[in-house]
Amino acid sequence: MKKSFRLKGLDCANCAAKIEERVRKVDGIEDASVSFMTQKMVIETNSDDENLLKNIKKAVKKEEPDVKVEEI
Repeated sequence: MKKSFRLKGLDCANCAAKIEERVRKVDGIEDASVSFMTQKMVIETNSDDENLLKNIKKAVKKEEPDVKVEEI
């Protein structure tokens, strides 16, 4: 299943690449794509773990502390 997120405060393409790489390492994530231009992230997962969003937010915060993640 695909889920989309808005990344508020994402301010460079390099940051987007780092976030994408970090989120791909989160358990339950099969793929992740981050677009700096649209400030959106799309993940592919087969997990219904209720902690998945929390783990994604943690991964983003580790890479870019000022970026806020909102599910859309």
